[in-house]
Amino acid sequence: MEPLDARVALVTGATGGIGGAVATGLARAGATVVVVGRSQARAEGAMRDIRAVVPSARLEPLACDLSSQASIRSAVREFLSRHDRLDVLVNAAGVFRKDRHVTREGLELTFATNVMAYFLLMDLLSDALRRAATAAGTARVVNIASKYGRTRLDFDDLQTAKGEYSYLRSTPPTMLARVLLTQEFAERLRGTGVVVNAVHPGLVPGTSLLTDVGGPFRWVTDTFGKPAGVGADTPVWLATSDEAAAVTGKLWMKRRELPTPGMGSDPDARRRLWEECARLAGVSR
Repeated sequence: MEPLDARVALVTGATGGIGGAVATGLARAGATVVVVGRSQARAEGAMRDIRAVVPSARLEPLACDLSSQASIRSAVREFLSRHDRLDVLVNAAGVFRKDRHVTREGLELTFATNVMAYFLLMDLLSDALRRAATAAGTARVVNIASKYGRTRLDFDDLQTAKGEYSYLRSTPPTMLARVLLTQEFAERLRGTGVVVNAVHPGLVPGTSLLTDVGGPFRWVTDTFGKPAGVGADTPVWLATSDEAAAVTGKLWMKRRELPTPGMGSDPDARRRLWEECARLAGVSR
């Protein structure tokens, strides 16, 4: 692992699971880690957990409700008031919801958290990432995603408003969407020194992510999953290693590139998704 002294990393989902393990790994590498939690108390609790493993960790809390665009914008403003550059952005937060919920901003909650938050953070922090790349030669974005099988995006129903709602209908397309956003962001920042990659970390047992859905999927995850530290290995490697500094727009597992079959290899789909996310976020890029 390359030392990250004087580097700044921001990690969503850092209050547990993969995100917590990634934040711990980056703190161990010497980065100042901005620990994003749904509330200040949750972020500070995660910081105590990290310091129990890495006593010298340099950590900052950042409260953000990632289902809310207003909260994301406020959190980004707070971050930029402290730091003029961002060396590492790790998007690791996500939700599985048994029932359909709509946010105050009118978006389906799973789509808002699992897709729009990733898009908006990458977009709003792109200038800070560029500044870090200019200063240090590279900046990294790592998006936690998943192998998505034969899943396709229904551009006429991205927010699962039609038919019967279930997490099996709503969540898998968001993993494909993360891969497509990773590819599009990588293409848009090609040549700037900002590299963007996605990771399939595998199943992690005991995570609160599956509390709402329970059932067979929770049993399979808890029975066959690997510890969060195992799943965090590739994201931390992508964020820190010289070897990964020039590779962008790829999906990874166990430090190896994975194929992105079907719609995951469609440049029109990734551009269309980016444009739809930009429309929903009210941004012009």
